Amino acid sequence: MGKLISVAKQFRDDENGAAMVEYSILVGIIAGAAILAIVAIGLWVTGRFTGLCSILDGTGVVAGGGTGTCNAAAGTGT
Repeated sequence: MGKLISVAKQFRDDENGAAMVEYSILVGIIAGAAILAIVAIGLWVTGRFTGLCSILDGTGVVAGGGTGTCNAAAGTGT
């Protein structure tokens, strides 16, 4: 019976599980913030490219004085 009580006391005083849960939550928060930042930067770059593409579309940026085309959805231009 004494062995069972000592095991129960040891289990009660062990804080490794709590620390692991805290670190897991911290890793989840950091991963979520990183994903959110990557998506935000991607949307910002897409908006900038679309704006630039609409400005340059058909303005004669091709060598020889021709008119160029820009397709923002496909990410291509000539």
